[in-house]
Amino acid sequence: MATVSPNELLARLAKGRPIPGILLVGADSYLRELCRKKLVDAYVAEGTRDWGVRRFSAEEDDVSTILGQAQTMPMLAPQQVIFVSEAEAWERLGDDSRDSLVKQISGYLDNPAPFTVLVFEATALDQRMRLAKMFAEKTVTVSVELSTDVAERARLAVPLSLEMAKELGVTLEPDAADELCDILNGELAAIRTELEKLSAYAGERRKITRADVNLLVISARKYEVWDLADMLAARQPAQALEFLDSLLREGEAAPALLGALAWMYRKLLEAQELPAGTVGWQATSRLKMRPAAAELAR
Repeated sequence: MATVSPNELLARLAKGRPIPGILLVGADSYLRELCRKKLVDAYVAEGTRDWGVRRFSAEEDDVSTILGQAQTMPMLAPQQVIFVSEAEAWERLGDDSRDSLVKQISGYLDNPAPFTVLVFEATALDQRMRLAKMFAEKTVTVSVELSTDVAERARLAVPLSLEMAKELGVTLEPDAADELCDILNGELAAIRTELEKLSAYAGERRKITRADVNLLVISARKYEVWDLADMLAARQPAQALEFLDSLLREGEAAPALLGALAWMYRKLLEAQELPAGTVGWQATSRLKMRPAAAELAR
């Protein structure tokens, strides 16, 4: 079966027909949790979830135990959803053990229990191995990762950020969504966290503007990377490393700094494309940056 997006999975769930086997593959924690929630909402009534939702780990639980539960009618629930995390752990088994496991799972998926939705989860699988090929053939494979390309991921995150805002009861203006997703490199979990802060800040206004994003999300440290750029441009590596060390000691997370540097270089490339004679306010508008930073980039 072809890999589908989370939105395509949700469309299938809306039709109301059970899907016996599903593989969630990818590293985005927000998308993975979204799919889990929608699957439980679709198949297990709220009052029966203590019996109708089970969780196993491929790292810790035997496959016969997992499949045994899949074939056992749950108590007090007409349907059950079983989640099996860390399916990539099965790739590390010896050849004979892995072949036996693939055979067992394949046999179950050929004749699945009508009351069970079996959901396997993996960050990534080796597509050359029989395990991945079996999942591709016999499950609905859902990609829970927007893109490995930062710019593409940020673009794809925009409509999801608008939906998140709706869930929080606020309106996220389109240019604010663009800015937020660009700043956070399309990382959906981080976007959700920041939207919760922004919605609280918006209060009764119930609208999040680009000015709100610039005020609350773009920290001063993000613009300090321009100081680092100046040091690098001036060929002062020792001073640059000392400055970087200071930021880390102050508690700035290394991934956040890396994201800020990537953002800065993207803005420098955009500035390089500005027409000759562009003035400050034009740079601010086209680069979507604060005036001082836009002028520095120009």
